[in-house]
Amino acid sequence: MEKVLLVIGDAAEVTDTLYPYYRIPEDGYEILVAAPEKRVYHLVQHDLHPDWDITVESKGYNFASDIAFADINEEEYLGLVISGGRAPEYLRYDEDLMRITRHFGETGKPIAVVCHGIEIVAKAGVIDGKTVTCVAKCRYDAEVCGATWVDEPVVVDGNIVSARTFHDNTEWMREYMRLLNAARDGKRE
Repeated sequence: MEKVLLVIGDAAEVTDTLYPYYRIPEDGYEILVAAPEKRVYHLVQHDLHPDWDITVESKGYNFASDIAFADINEEEYLGLVISGGRAPEYLRYDEDLMRITRHFGETGKPIAVVCHGIEIVAKAGVIDGKTVTCVAKCRYDAEVCGATWVDEPVVVDGNIVSARTFHDNTEWMREYMRLLNAARDGKRE
């Protein structure tokens, strides 16, 4: 069974995390939750309120990781999914996660990224020259790292499938599963 990594940390967005966590195994993949340490993390949920200029954040589920970034042999994995929320703001400074992300970028293995997750692929240098989307408040992170940002629900550029927010999860996972399944089927031939 091919394996896929799902990157989280404290303050990862609950819907960005749980949607791929349940969707990807439907096609026969093993999904492992990866984080700075193997422990329980605190997911958050975001909601829009008409009297706020930004999203309101509240506590979501607790969610355990399966493996620490430092213990990952990236060669063993076919796909990488990077959740959104505020977690990427600090996860992008983890050198093991940068090593993992660069591996996926350099080898062309499928990467799915949503919302603030763009901060991780931007810091890793794997979106330079690509067209991506993400939550509008992270547009600068994408552009300063060499990407072209567009305000579309989902963008596929090479091996990267990016989405703005959890509101785009259906389109995001539909496109990612196409890439992931093609990568798996190509390995079988």
